[in-house]
Amino acid sequence: MSGPALAAVDLLIGIDDTDDATSPGTGRRCRQLADELAAAGLGRPAGATRHQLLVDPRIPYTSHNSSACIGWRSAGADPVAVLPEVVGHAGAFLERVCPPAADPGLAVAIPQRLPGWSALVDFGLRAKRHVLSIDEATALATATGVHLSGHGGTHGGRIGALAAVGLHLSGDDGLFLFLPGIRDLEGRLTAEELRRRVPIDRAFGPGAQEPAPDEVIDLGDWVRPVLLAGEAVLLLDPPTTGADGVRRWRTAPRAVVKQY
Repeated sequence: MSGPALAAVDLLIGIDDTDDATSPGTGRRCRQLADELAAAGLGRPAGATRHQLLVDPRIPYTSHNSSACIGWRSAGADPVAVLPEVVGHAGAFLERVCPPAADPGLAVAIPQRLPGWSALVDFGLRAKRHVLSIDEATALATATGVHLSGHGGTHGGRIGALAAVGLHLSGDDGLFLFLPGIRDLEGRLTAEELRRRVPIDRAFGPGAQEPAPDEVIDLGDWVRPVLLAGEAVLLLDPPTTGADGVRRWRTAPRAVVKQY
């Protein structure tokens, strides 16, 4: 299901619709939730992905209709035993931080125990193109053993949270809101230094060109790998070659990364 960056993930935690027009967005709440679960001794996050869902006037959303999924590594325990504690802490967190106008949803799955994860992937992919119902989401969660909960009148948060789990499971959707160390990156690093500092699986440009270990990558101020083929991949612009014959690289612009 995943490359080394997401190896040993044994829980997927999807959240959606956690904000209103003036409160922190779902991306920030996702990172805060990961910090709280780690502080509670329940394990540590491998990473968290943002997933773009359908933007349609029939769907209530705050700004972009995106949801998020945390890839979680339990603290050396059976994820079945850890899951109720994760659900309890995550549910309490959302109750505490979400404003009254929000419609938060929480979905928690054990990927290794899903009887039919392809149905979850299909649900996530359809949530990018169609308006889905809470009845369908509830039935799917029940059939696959995924915890699904939330509160609010539109139920959109639950639909989006379940879709986030399915899209993360697909291995081919979303950008990383979080990877250990990723938000501390700036300036320029060689490809080898980059791999030492953050757990990305690959970095490449168009045509799958990859920088040599000693070639320099200009990281700019916004480093967000994407989830491709189950791997954390840093997208790069085509390299330029200076008068000295050395290739130089830079990260792909936001507009490109946000297409994933």
